[in-house]
Amino acid sequence: MKIKLSSKFRTKLERQVRYIAKDKPAAARKFKTDLLSEIRKISDYPYSFRPSIYFENENIREMIFKGYVIIFRIDSENKMILVFALLKHEDFSQ
Repeated sequence: MKIKLSSKFRTKLERQVRYIAKDKPAAARKFKTDLLSEIRKISDYPYSFRPSIYFENENIREMIFKGYVIIFRIDSENKMILVFALLKHEDFSQ
């Protein structure tokens, strides 16, 4: 399956990378590289990730990565995975 990153996801990722880079530029680059590498692995077994607790749709799944929740939608018909949200895990613990 092809993976597509939404513009909203890309914007949020870039914002987060800039924030991390204020103190640790090398860590920011590593975070981005590692995250995108993990996202690429979604296409191998997309249904192995847990259904999102924020949506009532079996095709919307989430991956946890270093305290972040990456939410994606599986579109089997078009053989595509749309990654559309990057949330700090603690944002939803309240």
